[in-house]
Amino acid sequence: MKHFAAALALLSIATPALAAPVVLRAETADADGLVTLGDLFEGAGAAASTPIARRAGATLLLDARVVQGIARRAGLDWANAEGVARILVRGPAAAGAGAPALAAKGNVEVLTYARSLAAGEVVGPADVVWAKAAAAPTDAPADADQVIGLAAKRPLRAGAPVSARDVAAAQAIKAGEVITVAYEDGGISLALQGKALSGGAAGDQINVQNTLSKKIVQAVVVGPGQAVVGPAADRLKAARSLRYASR
Repeated sequence: MKHFAAALALLSIATPALAAPVVLRAETADADGLVTLGDLFEGAGAAASTPIARRAGATLLLDARVVQGIARRAGLDWANAEGVARILVRGPAAAGAGAPALAAKGNVEVLTYARSLAAGEVVGPADVVWAKAAAAPTDAPADADQVIGLAAKRPLRAGAPVSARDVAAAQAIKAGEVITVAYEDGGISLALQGKALSGGAAGDQINVQNTLSKKIVQAVVVGPGQAVVGPAADRLKAARSLRYASR
């Protein structure tokens, strides 16, 4: 435990200049009781062995903001575009318990993947096909249009049933990309070049660093390489909040 505390203390003062974007795993589990960045994130690379916490029971609940801070100090950028508040980590005995539940209905028709998809690939019309199966995920889409145009959150296997948790909005901006940030208000229109410090899909709020002043501002993604600040960003954030509230 003393070595574990020392490792966390070192993390608190080590702040890399560049951050590599990572994606939260669909199933977060550890095998030995020591939860690491590699247990939580895909693409953690050299930072995979960085400790997060000790798991004493069958599961462990982590604060997403604390995890995000530790990841950032270890050189990883987790955008958390989905707004995750808590991360449930399971031990070996509980691993798999969080997988999409299957509603056994006999011989049912479900949407399946026509080919294997890599993480980040966008689902196209030819990538999904209806097939007969013994069961379907409880969050199985009723229409292919619900997943077409979205990006795979993790590698997906051909023939597997489609689950809503498999996909998310495709990123319009990638971390490290130089983008255009626009401001419009009362007839005033300005634009500047900035470096995206995190990736995001349309509607997501990201941090952008002005390439000249080095000042960091928060902007809302509107499309590939494009983001807005000011009143336009406020309207988009308000509209998104209303959509979530209506669910």
